[in-house]
Amino acid sequence: MISLFSALSVKKALDDVLLHAFTTRHAVDVEVTFDPTTILVEKIGAGAEPDVVIAVSSAFAGLEATGAVIPESRVVLAKSGIGIATAPELVDPDIATVDALRATLTSARSVAYSRSGASGIYFARLLEELGIADEVNKRATVVEKGFTALAVTDGRADLAVQQISELKFVPQARVVGPLPDGAQHYSELSAALGRTAPPEAAALLRFLSSAEAMAAYRDAGLVTEGSPRTSA
Repeated sequence: MISLFSALSVKKALDDVLLHAFTTRHAVDVEVTFDPTTILVEKIGAGAEPDVVIAVSSAFAGLEATGAVIPESRVVLAKSGIGIATAPELVDPDIATVDALRATLTSARSVAYSRSGASGIYFARLLEELGIADEVNKRATVVEKGFTALAVTDGRADLAVQQISELKFVPQARVVGPLPDGAQHYSELSAALGRTAPPEAAALLRFLSSAEAMAAYRDAGLVTEGSPRTSA
């Protein structure tokens, strides 16, 4: 059994393609914990020792400093851009420019986002920069963790903001597209071995950075080297 701690951004690629492919070929099970990077880091700080960690790249400096992961094992997997989703029955909002995005966010009945994930932390800061934080937040649907697009499918919000790969994990929601230039932010994702990882974990890490894995990431809405940065 290999234990994997993974950011939510790659959940669709792992669940749809990669975990089944790996376990079939290597005859070893993978036990996965999916959470925002901030929560994964908290769990590791509290004593958890996963064999492989997939997280936002900026988190690895701290993980390496505490000896939680093996620094020389770290590999960059992909980048994840932020997008907006809505319910299928609603008209697509205009998010083509920063000004259009500002108007769309302030006119929405409610905007769903998560403050524990990388995209939500960035979005909260973006609202401040756009000068609309108070107006949007007084009607916002703040999700503790998980997939914000669920809030548009159950009627709590008109719009959901999250990394595109996470929005696509909720098929009942419709991804409108990425945030426009001037508002977009990409989070780089890396993977590394835990300090107590068995040999099988090294095989999983190699597979997660293979050409086959890169194709799965792109299909799930992530950006890999050479792929369009506006991919949705």
